[in-house]
Amino acid sequence: MTQNIPTDGFSRRRFLELGGGAAAAASLAACGGGKSADDAANPKSTGKFTGGYDGPEVTLSYWNGFTGGDGPFMKQLVADFMKENPKIKIQANTVEWAQYYQRMPAAVTAGKGPDVGVMHLDQLATNAARKVIVPVDDLAEAAGLTQDDFTEEVWNAAIYQDARYGIPLDVHSLAMYYNQDSFEKAGLTEAPTDEASLTDALDKLKEAGNDTPFWMPTRWPAHLMFLSLLWQNGGEPYAEDGTKATFDSDAGVEALTWMRGIVDNGYSPNNVAQDSQYVGFKSNKVDITWDGIWQINDLKANNSNFGIAPIPQIGDSPAVWANSHNFYISRQGAGDENKLQASKVFINWISEKSADWAQAGMIPARKSVREEAAVTDSTQGPVAEQIDNMRFLPPIPGVGDVQAQTLEIAVADAVLLKAEPADALNSAADKASQLMEENKKKFGA
Repeated sequence: MTQNIPTDGFSRRRFLELGGGAAAAASLAACGGGKSADDAANPKSTGKFTGGYDGPEVTLSYWNGFTGGDGPFMKQLVADFMKENPKIKIQANTVEWAQYYQRMPAAVTAGKGPDVGVMHLDQLATNAARKVIVPVDDLAEAAGLTQDDFTEEVWNAAIYQDARYGIPLDVHSLAMYYNQDSFEKAGLTEAPTDEASLTDALDKLKEAGNDTPFWMPTRWPAHLMFLSLLWQNGGEPYAEDGTKATFDSDAGVEALTWMRGIVDNGYSPNNVAQDSQYVGFKSNKVDITWDGIWQINDLKANNSNFGIAPIPQIGDSPAVWANSHNFYISRQGAGDENKLQASKVFINWISEKSADWAQAGMIPARKSVREEAAVTDSTQGPVAEQIDNMRFLPPIPGVGDVQAQTLEIAVADAVLLKAEPADALNSAADKASQLMEENKKKFGA
């Protein structure tokens, strides 16, 4: 059963990494019906996961934000699950990610939200701090899920204050897309892998007739490009304990200076609006672009003759921004023993079928699944091979909202030459650190 909740048309790409007003909305969820947050988080009161469900028929409210080309694949998985588990009915509500994070906490408080759902990794800490979602350590243990089947980065990022709040379904990162027709015309036979080969490719593409082959966006996904380069240069965006922003380091300045250099050196026009670089790539005006692997099916539908590869290593070490869709159980769902057990069965079943989810353009989080031919032979296969180089934001409550108000603006100002990279980052980091201190009090961290 699927119900599409109306949205206001926000860009799905824009809110893939952030949760809009999630922090503000989450503050509404500190109290509500059902079990108390402490009781819901207590394994003795929630029952141990046995791997199956033998209770009465139950209907689970399941929320996700798969409104794009990934939507049909999730709908099929849900349909297949209900065929194999006839006592568990899934009422799937599909909500644009922007609205999802605004609505979900208050809906859970009112008892009208999801029992089980999918959430981006960088939203888990915020909702855990507000006790909107409950720990799922017992599910991970009973299902035999351990760090051995995941990369350390994605496995640990779902832990907040020594408890696990998410079961990773997939990993999705930035990748480099390139126009194969343009590459052939320019005499290029391989995707660039580092700064030297990227510069060489851009020069040859210009000689072949495209004056601006690599557009540098001022907003989305510019900050994800910056984070990737920051990590490549050995920097970190935030202190792990959530006390301050550190993206204004020498590594950050070097990353942002390189991004501005793409414009200064004539490879990109100035003032490229959000998502314009992707639209330009689809219309064959841009030869190389960095965007998320979630664009794969959209490009296929567009009949684009594209290649895909990991983003080049510009800094000292390979690294790329990534996020992950994680399953969670809400406080609402944990308040009913039957719904709680059914939710665990549902999560475990989808996790085991995540090779099918790879058809949506995602990379399964589980190593054992990634080794299946359905993944290794997929379009995103070359990117999946680099999963050990993928980096995630630390589990800091409210970090998404902080980043939107600071880091994103600094990157845009520097790319637009409104401010020097160092000045833009220093000012933004000061403000971000202040907001993070306020968040520590707000979230009780």
